[in-house]
Amino acid sequence: MSHVLVLILGVIGGAVAVFVALEPKRRKLEAQRREQEARGRELEEGLQRVRARGLELDKAAARAVAYNELQDENTILKRDLQNVEVNLRKLQLDRDLQRRTQEDIDRRSKELGKRHLAETVKWVSGSLTTNNFVNCNKRLQTAIESVRGIGFPVSADEEADLLAKLREDYERTVRAAFEREEQARIKAQIREEQRLQREVERELKSLERERAAIAAALEKALAETKDEHSAEVERLKARLSDAEAKAQRTISQAQLTKAGYVYVISNIGSFGDSVFKIGMTRRLEPSERIRELGDASVPFPFDVHMMISCNNAPALENAIHRMLHKDQINRVNPRKEFFRTDIEAIRAIVTEHHGEVEYVADAEALEYRQSLEMSDADQEYIEGLYESLGDVEDDGESQEESS
Repeated sequence: MSHVLVLILGVIGGAVAVFVALEPKRRKLEAQRREQEARGRELEEGLQRVRARGLELDKAAARAVAYNELQDENTILKRDLQNVEVNLRKLQLDRDLQRRTQEDIDRRSKELGKRHLAETVKWVSGSLTTNNFVNCNKRLQTAIESVRGIGFPVSADEEADLLAKLREDYERTVRAAFEREEQARIKAQIREEQRLQREVERELKSLERERAAIAAALEKALAETKDEHSAEVERLKARLSDAEAKAQRTISQAQLTKAGYVYVISNIGSFGDSVFKIGMTRRLEPSERIRELGDASVPFPFDVHMMISCNNAPALENAIHRMLHKDQINRVNPRKEFFRTDIEAIRAIVTEHHGEVEYVADAEALEYRQSLEMSDADQEYIEGLYESLGDVEDDGESQEESS
């Protein structure tokens, strides 16, 4: 036990001795370690400083390379800027040229529009007649819209002035035509009166010859009967009285300048149903006027529905025309005398302004209806007959011309 204690004490003492003996060395080693750690830290700091310096050098080198590139890029940019400036100046010049060109085009367009409108107005004014006002008005409005479409300004007031000017020109044209027609009517009236006077003179001469013949016959009859009354004498006296009365009526008719006939006629084959021509004539034989109207200008002759003898034929004709103006077929020229109506309406107007009158309600239209019913064989026969008569007449004319 004591040996163990001694051993333990010896070990502890040896350990203390060893600790005491090694403590300086340990401290030295510790100092060396700390010194090495300090040196390591210094080396690490130096390495870091070297690395930082390397980075700075790298950055400096990089900055040096970028500066050269920037110089090159700056040169390129200057050149590009110069090119851009040149292009911009070119674009500006092109834009200015385009603007001047567009202004010139606009100016020329306006000049052309103005000229076109002026020429259209001149053409419309020069070609205006009593029958084409609607077409001229439409032509002028179309021209106004056209010049507006190419940039020539035409205000609403200017358009109204142009249309008003067109109406004024039309009114002058109508008045001039009316004056010409009035002059022609006066001349025609003078010719008609002269013709009527000649007819009256011929009629009076014929009646005078008839009266003289009747008077001679009466004188002879009286001489033969020795102033005794007989049936022949009475008949001759009656004829003489009728001849004198007829002569007096003829003279009275000639003295009434407004006296004449108002006629109502139709031509179904030429114009269709419910179309009537209402006019007047001062001829002693009004049927001659109806035959003239049914000459070669229409395919069929006219049918007479009314033939009204009156002392003031123009007044009755105008009254009928006024009452039927909405039924007039030609609304452009009111002087045309064709109306689309019915015979009863005409009869009512005539009754109101003249009195009761005899009339024919249904048109005979003989040639028209026969033409519808005619067979081909009959047509060929009639055509052949007319051709043969035409050949004979042509031969006669040729002989007259050769002689």
